[in-house]
Amino acid sequence: MAHVTVLLPQGFADWEYALLAGTGGPFFGLDIRFVSPTPGEVTSQGGLTAHVPAGPDSLASSPGVIAVIGSPLWATDAAPDLSDLLRAHYHDGGVVAGICGSTLALARAGLLDHHQHTSNDLQFLIENAKTYAGQTSFKPSKKAVADKRIITSPGTAPVSFTAEIFALAGVRPASVTQFKSMMAAEHD
Repeated sequence: MAHVTVLLPQGFADWEYALLAGTGGPFFGLDIRFVSPTPGEVTSQGGLTAHVPAGPDSLASSPGVIAVIGSPLWATDAAPDLSDLLRAHYHDGGVVAGICGSTLALARAGLLDHHQHTSNDLQFLIENAKTYAGQTSFKPSKKAVADKRIITSPGTAPVSFTAEIFALAGVRPASVTQFKSMMAAEHD
């Protein structure tokens, strides 16, 4: 069973991890784990308070997926520096995924410099990640973009973000397609 570690910062966006956590384990057999940059109480944008006792140092040594969830925190000076962790995980063969503001953590780690990627907006990355050098690899997209074990997404695309994580975590392609179809059904 593949494991997916969902990293929840203070102010995490409730909608960005919900489909991943809510369907990944029960329906697709993934081992979903939660960590926080600072273990303890974390509160979402919607006011949900969760106790997350594990920090990033508790990550399994085998490659899996780290899904970094967005928060307004990422665009501030108080944002945690996960650069070493994210680079090491990627270089050890793991998948690193970021949605919305958390794409800044990937940009600061240099993981977007040579991979096709998206975010909320190119200017958002340029203005908030001083070392970002991936402008030529940026793809303005309404959906998640996956490139060589790096997944990025605007905050408005939690379905495609989740689907790309499922695909790279080893969920059968037919099941990933079924998941996307189910989530799009209300738009028919």
